[in-house]
Amino acid sequence: MVKFVLTMSTQVEEQTLTLEEVLAGLKELHRLILWNDDVNSFDHVIYCMMKYLDYTESQAEKIAWKVHNEGKCAVLEGSFTEMEIYRKILQQEGLTVSVD
Repeated sequence: MVKFVLTMSTQVEEQTLTLEEVLAGLKELHRLILWNDDVNSFDHVIYCMMKYLDYTESQAEKIAWKVHNEGKCAVLEGSFTEMEIYRKILQQEGLTVSVD
């Protein structure tokens, strides 16, 4: 269920998960996918990978090139809940990410 809350002309999306969805998300491994876009620079992608996902500069650079050449790259694996947290953080940085 997706619910929208309007506050001072700012739209905020709030997502509600059932207990079953949360528990299922804890048992399965999910992947955080970084997608190529025409907005973010290599430097910004590398910076975000190092700052939020603790990659070395060399690892982050390889990820940036893989995303550039292949269109996407799995950058992290874990529970659904954990991947959702990182997805939101990286989206706030302007990156295009999804949970698979």
